[in-house]
Amino acid sequence: MKQILCLSCEPWSSRLPGRTQQLVSRLRDTQILYFSPARGPKDRSYRQRGKQVRPNVTAYTLPPISFSVPEQFHLLFRRSWNKIGRYIQDTAHHRHFSEPLLWTTQPRHIHLLDQLEYSGLVYDCDRVWDDTPPDWEGSLAQAADVVFAASPQLADRLSPCSSNIALMPNGLNLPLFDPSAPHFDPMPGVTAPILGWSGTIRAELDLSPVLYAAQARPDWGFLLMGKVEPENPFLHQLNRLSNVYLSGPKPVTEVPDWLYRCQVLFDLLRDDQPFGDVVSPRLYEYLATGKPVVSMLWPDQVEQFPDVVYGAHDPQEFVTLCAHALEEAHGFASLRQERAAEASWTRRTGEVERILTTAGLL
Repeated sequence: MKQILCLSCEPWSSRLPGRTQQLVSRLRDTQILYFSPARGPKDRSYRQRGKQVRPNVTAYTLPPISFSVPEQFHLLFRRSWNKIGRYIQDTAHHRHFSEPLLWTTQPRHIHLLDQLEYSGLVYDCDRVWDDTPPDWEGSLAQAADVVFAASPQLADRLSPCSSNIALMPNGLNLPLFDPSAPHFDPMPGVTAPILGWSGTIRAELDLSPVLYAAQARPDWGFLLMGKVEPENPFLHQLNRLSNVYLSGPKPVTEVPDWLYRCQVLFDLLRDDQPFGDVVSPRLYEYLATGKPVVSMLWPDQVEQFPDVVYGAHDPQEFVTLCAHALEEAHGFASLRQERAAEASWTRRTGEVERILTTAGLL
């Protein structure tokens, strides 16, 4: 049975499992120690025993360190990362891990390579890391036996540093979106057509198309489902509109009921992620419902699913395409569901296993 040390950039979550969790937890015949960063400088979770979150996965929280210590202060910088390295290595020894595969997820993990014992190295890149020096990521990609990239742009960005890059887009937990399963109506009594969005409403989320559309079409309802960060500049105006519904976060098992309740689903842009081509799990979940999807695009951005997604470049076009989507003829639902099925996390993990096995890492 292969042993894996997974250095994640997000905590283990039963409510909202992320990409790393979705991929590594499905790897067969493996034992996994899953390490995630501390939630803050006062987080003492690392003192607790690891939590068995899957039969083959034990999750740990790393000791808190300050990422604000610049590399120029060599002694303090190394002391912080030595603390992390010792914790991981001691835990691995205690759990009798020998020559494990090391799975990394962010450029900062380059500072742990010299401190850990491992037989192979994977770097899984799912975003642009603008907050770290480029040479950190370049060195990590160069050292990795296999690099997984979540989009073509990320693969191109890393190609000068590695010749072993595999495109591995995001995915979805497909069984949750069984179209034959019964679904409850979370909005009884609402007769207007509902256009919906799901995900964290971050401060950087551009809600201007929703505000424009909600004001232009008071006969439509707009559902925003997810945790709300109150710093978003559009929330005050949206809260004043009677046809905008902010449901708050929902358990992952209830998300399909809310999405199936909508007539149209839409995707929005984030101001802190310009021109990115990483397809979010959200979009795959939309496609799994078979519902029409309208996605906001950056100028000159090309829609990756032009046959199943309407692409809008400004708020006015967003309203126009939402109207077209509401009148869409039947027949496209099955095509969208086929696209979603191709992106299931089970299929993604199967491809990961094939690549790692071919490389001699599993």
